[in-house]
Amino acid sequence: MSFAIRFERTGGPEVMNWEEVPISVPAAGEARVRHVAVGLNYIDIYHRTGLYPLPLPSGLGLEAAGVVEAVGEGVTDLQPGDRVAYAGGPVGAYSQQRCIAADRLLKLPEAISCETGAAMMLQGLTTAYLLRRTYRVQPGETILIHAVAGGVGLIACQWAKALGATVIGTTASAEKAALARAHGCDAVIDYSQEDVARRVRELTGGEGVSVVYDGVGKDTFAASLDSLRTCGMLVSFGNASGAVPPFDPLLLSQKGSLFLTRPTLMHYTAKRSDLEALAADLFAVVSAGLVKIEINQRYPLAEVAQAHRDLEARKHTGSTILLP
Repeated sequence: MSFAIRFERTGGPEVMNWEEVPISVPAAGEARVRHVAVGLNYIDIYHRTGLYPLPLPSGLGLEAAGVVEAVGEGVTDLQPGDRVAYAGGPVGAYSQQRCIAADRLLKLPEAISCETGAAMMLQGLTTAYLLRRTYRVQPGETILIHAVAGGVGLIACQWAKALGATVIGTTASAEKAALARAHGCDAVIDYSQEDVARRVRELTGGEGVSVVYDGVGKDTFAASLDSLRTCGMLVSFGNASGAVPPFDPLLLSQKGSLFLTRPTLMHYTAKRSDLEALAADLFAVVSAGLVKIEINQRYPLAEVAQAHRDLEARKHTGSTILLP
């Protein structure tokens, strides 16, 4: 037998249960993976609370890394012993082992450990599509990243600097601001003390930034729009503070013919070829040392409720992993 986190109703961290589950046998096209480490992401909280509804009862978690133990019929590019990682679902990563479609698995390069793989796949692939697909950051541009000391934020900051951009970040504590600067952030705005849009204008000579990457949502939406240059783009990719309320699209015209997009990783990795291309970009910058993955929190998987509490209280920086 094996163990996994399951939940039967939505709610707080207490709804998650550590349950015994049978060891699964891979079906055709699947592989069974023994997890070495599991990633923790804010979308897990959205699933647990019902903001993003799941059929119940259900597992949780979208990201993990480990070792292939068995493969199903028709799987030819994986074999037992291969180190692999995945991100993006289906849910069920909060487990000691699971079966998953083999075409969702990516072999880890030798230079990347399973712990690093679990910590970086969802946030790293998200950063890859944000910076290289949704809005392709160019050398010399100035960009704004909200929650710059978080998992996506730290990866995006380092990657954008490697691309030659000037990075402005927002955070809400001196400790997190120092962490962001240590990872290359050129200027950090304390959104709890400063007017973000006004400070961005000061830092850019009144012009504004080319793009805002906003994973916070409701609390930062207005400031994000007001921080953009004419014809700039707001990439709204998360709702950590709550969903953005409805608004009149005419507002985008009034504020400078702005662009707004709400992308998700699922659409950018739906095709195997797209998933492999994004992963190759990510593996290249991490293996070269251009992006360092900061694992700043570790929890036993069985104690994931505390990990959720700490994440919701914004106590985390960088990436967090759960250990089965």
